[in-house]
Amino acid sequence: MKSCIAFIDGGSRGNPGASGYGVAMLDERRHCLAEISEFLGIQTNNYAEYSALIGALQYAVTHQYDSLQVYADSELLVRQIKGVYKVRNANLKGLFDEAQLLIGRLKHFSIQHVPREENQDADRLANLAMDRAESMKTETTLQIKTVRAVFRAGCFHPLSPVNLLDEAEFQLTIEPVKKRLLQD
Repeated sequence: MKSCIAFIDGGSRGNPGASGYGVAMLDERRHCLAEISEFLGIQTNNYAEYSALIGALQYAVTHQYDSLQVYADSELLVRQIKGVYKVRNANLKGLFDEAQLLIGRLKHFSIQHVPREENQDADRLANLAMDRAESMKTETTLQIKTVRAVFRAGCFHPLSPVNLLDEAEFQLTIEPVKKRLLQD
């Protein structure tokens, strides 16, 4: 059976605030397979913890592992996944359901609580993700970005991906590109 180990952590600076997660994926000998770090925008700590679990599960499923052993320093997450606590928060329920679907695709899954001191790699990766928010804020304030978009159903829709912080405010200058812009 092909097995891997994940140390996961999520964080939020402000709760809710700038959030991100980190996942350290290891093989059975505890050699690094991958380090995953993602900025999530403005979210809660618990949302970030669940996102870390989903990131680890997606890695395991995508890379065709049969077994995944997860270590997390969030007691709430561990107890909810084990069924000790119910998931009452509507925002977490969707993430919980997604995690359960991914867990169902594995032959073996376990999750265990570890003290924060034993989860330093995942914590470092989560902090790197949250640090990216700070650099994005700096980039956003220092740079003027040109984004082509179409106007449809009362909203502007970018024609290419735009990496901006959720709920950030921007000044929009509209410059025509095509002739058919205004309705008669």
